[in-house]
Amino acid sequence: MVVHAVAAMPLVVLDDPRPSTVRAVCVPADHPYVRAATADPSVVVLPDPPVPGGQPGQWWPPVALDAAWIEAHRDEADLLHVHFGTESFGVGHLRAALDAAHRVGWPVVVTVHDLENPQLTDQDHHVAQLGVLLAAADGVITLTAGGAAAIARRWGRRAAVVPHPRVLRTGWTPPAGGGRSVRRVATHLKDLRPGVDGAGAVAALVGATRRLAGAGLDLEVEVHLRDRTRDDRAAARVRDLCDGSSVTLVEHARPSDDALAEHLSGLDACLLPYGHGTHSGWLELCWDLGVPVVAPEIGHLSEQHPDGSVVTTTPFDRPGAATDLAGALGLALDLPAAGSRERDALVRERAHHRTRTDEASVQHHRELYRQLIAARR
Repeated sequence: MVVHAVAAMPLVVLDDPRPSTVRAVCVPADHPYVRAATADPSVVVLPDPPVPGGQPGQWWPPVALDAAWIEAHRDEADLLHVHFGTESFGVGHLRAALDAAHRVGWPVVVTVHDLENPQLTDQDHHVAQLGVLLAAADGVITLTAGGAAAIARRWGRRAAVVPHPRVLRTGWTPPAGGGRSVRRVATHLKDLRPGVDGAGAVAALVGATRRLAGAGLDLEVEVHLRDRTRDDRAAARVRDLCDGSSVTLVEHARPSDDALAEHLSGLDACLLPYGHGTHSGWLELCWDLGVPVVAPEIGHLSEQHPDGSVVTTTPFDRPGAATDLAGALGLALDLPAAGSRERDALVRERAHHRTRTDEASVQHHRELYRQLIAARR
């Protein structure tokens, strides 16, 4: 038998045009969501440039979202990713910055967190900015399928749906303690930014508490308000509504992240006091902690976790809001209670779930960045 030798074929290695390391300008860089989404070691996020006259750690108004700044730093980054802070600028300024990014060879990624800006009352400026951002974006991301559908309907852009990352600090453990017969409910108005309907939420909560107490439910209900607010008249109205009711008003400075998590973990339900909005990081923190959320039917809040842990209610400015809120709170209070073994197991289960989804989010951002940069080159 004759054996013919076969010459070895040379190994051809095709160059991968995608960069191994990505240098991203994220607006802002110093934000928990951005840090979580860009946690891959191959993604280097440039720090937020100092704001002239700003406090240490202040990123707004974002210096990097400026045509001159982008031109001056063209060789220091590969990509621009816009998350928050555009409301600081006019539409012309924003368009010029995006044009500059493309001119220096940076792809533009936009994550649409807010179809309605919770920092604003009049949404016309925000909608105009979304039009500019989505027209210029090489890649679009949002948090829910409903948000993506709204973007497709209004602007004709396809958005990838990437769930919100974990908010609770990794390694955080709940304080020791057992269950209680008294059920605890709270709403946090924070500094009464425009997206919060403080008076509407508190009026509905006072009425709902009265109905639930009349049905024999033993409740401890708190309204939390920052000691410094943006709207003095709204704060005064909240105080008047709480005065003489069974709802306790608690005014305090901004808590630390760990203090807030400890407080929320002791709640049996948390009411989101929003008058308008799209998605909620507060909702995400409650989900991490196993706390049932009651949210008005606005935006796409219930889609963030369609597992029954978010109970929707009538918006606070509608007739029957107090009655509907009482029903929604009743449903939320049937979910695992604070301090119970079921709640502890839920927190552990959700931590494992977050590990998987957060890894997928980081991978999505990394690969999207690399593909867009390669396409630009």
